[in-house]
Amino acid sequence: MKKALTIAVIILLAILLGVFSFLYWGTYDEGIRAGTVLRISKKGVIWKTYEGQLGLESFGALKKVSPLAETFDFSVERGNDSIVRLLESVALSGDRINLRYFKRYMVFPWRGKTKYFVTGVEQSFTPRAMQSQKEPFGH
Repeated sequence: MKKALTIAVIILLAILLGVFSFLYWGTYDEGIRAGTVLRISKKGVIWKTYEGQLGLESFGALKKVSPLAETFDFSVERGNDSIVRLLESVALSGDRINLRYFKRYMVFPWRGKTKYFVTGVEQSFTPRAMQSQKEPFGH
């Protein structure tokens, strides 16, 4: 009886460890979102994590209606300091970027406040600096 109970506890612990591992490391969505960085900040009381927000614009989604304003909240995992610095610089410049991300199954507070984690940042081909070089009206 004692041996069966020990085996049952070991099996239960193995199942719980497997479920936790799946929820912790598993991803089920990868993609790219384009827009402008509205904010990037370090947040948290106990665990400090980098959290950001990307402003998305749905141009042409609805006819005869102004562009829809939508946001995409994301986190940046620890150790990705180069991504944080790049996000901070494009937040100040207002340039459009493409964010590469993946989505996890569950939120853990020491990782970030969202399920979405940025893995890469690509600058868009139409930076705001080029748009401002257009000639003013009347010339």
